[in-house]
Amino acid sequence: MTDELIDICDENNKITKMQKMKSEAHKNGFWHRAAHIWIYNAKGEILLQLRTKNKSLYPDLWDLSVAGHVGASEKPVVSAVREIKEEIGLTIDEEELQFCNVKKVSIEIGEIKNNEFYYVYLFKFDGDIKKLKLQESEVQEVRFMPISKILRELQKNPKEYVPRGEYWFDIIDEIEKRST
Repeated sequence: MTDELIDICDENNKITKMQKMKSEAHKNGFWHRAAHIWIYNAKGEILLQLRTKNKSLYPDLWDLSVAGHVGASEKPVVSAVREIKEEIGLTIDEEELQFCNVKKVSIEIGEIKNNEFYYVYLFKFDGDIKKLKLQESEVQEVRFMPISKILRELQKNPKEYVPRGEYWFDIIDEIEKRST
């Protein structure tokens, strides 16, 4: 797990004057921000990533396209663009991202108290995923999957996916609205 300096927020998503390392935020349950980017294409498919086996949270499970923490003093959209470049090697402009919403999420897994505000972005990409350069420390594999198959898989094989509850379905609905 790569540690990084992040801004600490209050429970209403207002940035405080504190900055802590990500590991300390997770240990103490400090609220902080993350960027989530859901990539979809014109065929009605969503790009999913298979997390590496060495991730501290949800190793070897399928997850949304790209995600990462918002760095200290960084705008969420800048973080989103950076994470896309780091995780899948794709260079884009901020204007190409479609802001969706901010989701407040609190999860405890073992000793990790993950209190985050997800800044959710959508990105339409019809390029060749074989040309993407995956960050080996984060991502094992990416694949475009039809929305209908994702919905079936979340019901049939939920243990193969990061448990994000209704969030999966909320974002899939939003992508379906925007792609029709």
